Amino acid sequence: MPLSPRVPDLAALDLLLSVIELGSLGRAAKAHGISQPSASSRIRYLEQLVGVPVLERTTLGSRPTVAGALIAEWARDVVDAAARLDVGIDTLRTQRDSRLRVAASQTVAEYLFPKWVMGLRARMPDTSIALESGNSAEVAKAVLEGRAGIGFVEGPQLPNGLESHEVGRDRLLVVVAASHPWARRAQVDAAELARTPLIYRESGSGTRNSFERAMRADMPGWEPNVALELSSTTAIKTAVAEGLAPAVLSSLAVATELAEGMLVSPTVTGGPDLERRLRAIWPTGQQPTGPARDLYAIARRPI
Repeated sequence: MPLSPRVPDLAALDLLLSVIELGSLGRAAKAHGISQPSASSRIRYLEQLVGVPVLERTTLGSRPTVAGALIAEWARDVVDAAARLDVGIDTLRTQRDSRLRVAASQTVAEYLFPKWVMGLRARMPDTSIALESGNSAEVAKAVLEGRAGIGFVEGPQLPNGLESHEVGRDRLLVVVAASHPWARRAQVDAAELARTPLIYRESGSGTRNSFERAMRADMPGWEPNVALELSSTTAIKTAVAEGLAPAVLSSLAVATELAEGMLVSPTVTGGPDLERRLRAIWPTGQQPTGPARDLYAIARRPI
């Protein structure tokens, strides 16, 4: 039920109580961190609303009128209730900020999230952080079902009900074992790549979805030739290094292996753009708050 327009706001009522307690408009203004003219204006506003004077100004200070004393008596419960409400809201915020549940696709979880967590811990050392790792489809489901306050994915498509914002980019690379024939070539033609059996992540993986979407956009009708399907990037890298077949993986995931010579990445020519966007996701219309908001801000920093 809407309040009557005659009901003063809390700030005016709180100031009236302070004037009565301290005996002076000037002392009350100082206690509230406002100027005396602002305090006078607030009391005048209160008097206009209620329609009667609430203070008498004397040479010794200010004291309540009979009506002012009554209003102050009624207002005390209102102000006390507002103070309890403030404490309750602060408690809710503390509880919210004490724990953060995050869902992230495997590439993000393994190669970016640890750095982000260090930044968040520096800001919010008392926050407990729980990470649920899975493919992009599983991350989207976790956010939609409320199991995670924020998610991070690599896949190009999301189900309805989610809002996404870019936090960075990476590139998909073709990787082969050092003993593979492609390791001795600087370039591999996209048409040859399209015909070659590859090792893939499972369906729903952001890496796989991004690669397949890019290939189909460049080569309508193309279908993947699956040599082996594995559910972890680490397993794929091991299989590639053993010479089983090439694979297409995130540049973030293979940086160490490429630097150490365990894997080799020939350039793909004449094919699709394999750069992809890494995105934060949350339910549509629900902006991240508390530690989720801070984690999102940290994630947006350059990789």
